[in-house]
Amino acid sequence: MADHSPYQKKIIRRYYDNLSSISLNRLQELTTELYLAEGKKQDKLWTQVGPILQKLEVPQGRIDHILAKKDVKLIAEIVRELT
Repeated sequence: MADHSPYQKKIIRRYYDNLSSISLNRLQELTTELYLAEGKKQDKLWTQVGPILQKLEVPQGRIDHILAKKDVKLIAEIVRELT
């Protein structure tokens, strides 16, 4: 981080301090989008779910289960638990 100005360092630090809330917000958005999406769009959204769940430190076994079932209700349940 030596190449960044003090202002940029503050922005980067705040981003990482708030990463869990940013990830949770994105998961909430994805949940809504998955309910409404169909076909290829839905498949594309499902590929984004795994990395976000990993950032939120959801156990890998649970992530695998959710991605195998592709049930939006399971994601909504996680969102409810984390809020």
